[in-house]
Amino acid sequence: MIERLRAGDVRALARAVSMIEDGLPGAATLLAACREVSRKALRVGVTGPPGAGKSTLVDQMVRLLRAEGKTVGVVAVDPSSPFTGGALLGDRIRMQGFAGDDGVFIRSMASRRAMGGVAHAAANVCSVMGAAGRDVILIETVGVGQDEVEIVGLADVTVVVLAPGMGDEVQSLKAGLMEAADVFAVNKSDRGGAEAVEAEIVAMQGLAAHGEWVPPVVRTVATTGEGVAELMAAVRRCAEQRGNRRSFDFGGKSAAFAQDDNSVSERGAAEVMAAVRLHAEQKPAHRRVSAGMKLDHLGVAVLSIEAARGFYEALGLAVTYEETVEYEKVKTAMLPLGETRIELLEATTADSVIGRFVEKRGEGLHHIAVRVPSVDEMFGRLKAGGVRLASDAVRVGAGGHRYFFVHPASTGGVLLEIVGEGEVG
Repeated sequence: MIERLRAGDVRALARAVSMIEDGLPGAATLLAACREVSRKALRVGVTGPPGAGKSTLVDQMVRLLRAEGKTVGVVAVDPSSPFTGGALLGDRIRMQGFAGDDGVFIRSMASRRAMGGVAHAAANVCSVMGAAGRDVILIETVGVGQDEVEIVGLADVTVVVLAPGMGDEVQSLKAGLMEAADVFAVNKSDRGGAEAVEAEIVAMQGLAAHGEWVPPVVRTVATTGEGVAELMAAVRRCAEQRGNRRSFDFGGKSAAFAQDDNSVSERGAAEVMAAVRLHAEQKPAHRRVSAGMKLDHLGVAVLSIEAARGFYEALGLAVTYEETVEYEKVKTAMLPLGETRIELLEATTADSVIGRFVEKRGEGLHHIAVRVPSVDEMFGRLKAGGVRLASDAVRVGAGGHRYFFVHPASTGGVLLEIVGEGEVG
């Protein structure tokens, strides 16, 4: 099947996607093989509130990419049927103009009540499409609200689509979608009020800034295709500027962007090295910021601690402490590694944070933890500085250590845990 996928066999692609999405026998082996041969496809997330015109805009984006000779994969996440659990809209209605075009592969997926507007299997389906040689993968979410921004962890570039006539919607979305955006599309801009929406976005631009990249605002009219070329140009500029770990060939132009893979070696290597350098490179220019900071541990999500510990014991690492944290629904096992440690994380229920992580992305690096002299001081400093935090307060975890999490949107794509030096709650 892998050979057929790489040869561009659309039937094999459809079969492989069904196997992965439905969890059929052999799916795990197939997925692992797909990740090994997957091309560096650009993943573009398209999200926004219901009624903004996301589907029509995606249709126009596909048309533009096909005119450029690019092969395209589309993951269209639809609301779930309360009766069958399947997608309510589906391929029969979406993008019927691409029927017979093997350069476009569209997969409608039911959200199945997944938070964030993205189906749990979407990341795996993207890996299969990459193995099939798709140049660009467009991921359209269900209409989402304030805190439902899972797409930011799946896409290389996230386009947030808004439209005139939404009232105070922009203001109400600022804590979620506004921060997730890499590019804003003000769709239906032929209607009155487009200028006001753009002005409000610009006024709130500080919430959505990622480093030196300020998300541009592009006006589009999806029904006619107006502004779509400018939108894709903005996406490509973002991909070029933001990342430094992968490159994508835009007709001879190199664009770099971050990768969201599902294995420790690929998904976490750059982040791990960055954390190690933070600890090891105590250069004078950085002493004021990093003094007293140390790499504490690497959190690795596994299906079973019992199954995973055999590998680590073969490396000479031994589990010295195990604990189940009931309120987090997770079982932990600590393996000392020099001055740091590896923390294995096994979900005790499927609806826990680790359970959802493994279901969506598979086993792999879940987070990096850095130890600081005062966790409360650091929490206050980052919060006051406008850093996006994934925790609303400092909490007490396994072993009694006090900690909080920094959202991947603020760290370059990795979940960062800050733990206190010798502090026990």
